[in-house]
Amino acid sequence: MSILQRGLKIVEKQMALVAVFLMLFAMLFFDTRFYTAYNLLDMLNSAAILEIMAFGVTLVIICGGCDFSIGATMSLSGIITIKLLDFVPIPVAILAAVACGALVGVVNGFLVVKQKTEPFIITLGMGMLLKGIAQQITDAHPVPARNLNFMKIANSKLIFNIPNLIIIMLVMLIIFYCILRYSSFGRNCYAVGGDFKVASQSGIKAEKVKWTAFIICGAVAAFCGVLLSSKLNTGSSIYGDSTALSVNCGCVVGGTSFAGGIGGIPQSFIGLLSIQLLENCMNMLGINAYVQQVCEGIIILLILWFDNYSRKRKDEAV
Repeated sequence: MSILQRGLKIVEKQMALVAVFLMLFAMLFFDTRFYTAYNLLDMLNSAAILEIMAFGVTLVIICGGCDFSIGATMSLSGIITIKLLDFVPIPVAILAAVACGALVGVVNGFLVVKQKTEPFIITLGMGMLLKGIAQQITDAHPVPARNLNFMKIANSKLIFNIPNLIIIMLVMLIIFYCILRYSSFGRNCYAVGGDFKVASQSGIKAEKVKWTAFIICGAVAAFCGVLLSSKLNTGSSIYGDSTALSVNCGCVVGGTSFAGGIGGIPQSFIGLLSIQLLENCMNMLGINAYVQQVCEGIIILLILWFDNYSRKRKDEAV
């Protein structure tokens, strides 16, 4: 293998990281406030909730699935939390919302694992169902939170003047990295995503592993709904409309392939960060919002095409 081929292979595996460096380098030549502590912290704070959600989605994708119900799960969980705050303490409301998210994961996992249905269709349908429930509960109107302590969860700065959301994101990143890297469950996720049948024959409870991944993903999405409703001090059925696509594609950008058995938490983190960085750069350069949508749409199409191409190469290699 030549040096050029090795270089191309590295770029192929680390596209998101290369994109991040290219964008950071390009912004050196523009007179903006991009390289300020305020902007960089604000960018991380804005990306934190999506990053946390991506950690749960990563487990599902590595197991060979996908979850497009996370946006609606996030929205409904935020609404449930705010509604419950009128009757129960904050921790109880949060636990109830996360339990609801886990229940969504149980249903998704059952339909995908036990009924052998396509995860894309099932989770997309589940997302539509949950959005309808959220609209019914709220009459399609925002629900304001009246608890100031709840609002402080996502809007305070308790450690070194760093926003709480960034701290929570980093803690969750470490937890999920350790789960995938050092636990038997994490290793089994890679085995199941690599080849479900072989994993089952080798003694791994493949169905249980994949089902558990969906449950964790649902619980994490619900937790993100709690954080979002705390940050915005409201709950709404429109929150999360484009979240599922952004998060799933962000994971793929980083190298966590829909083929299964490939990727990890750092890759998904960098993938989502690259998308957020792109948005921040375009905002700093004053690019029209409609043009930004076109650019992001083109990038998502290219990502899906490349991931499909990679999957075909993987199948041909087998």
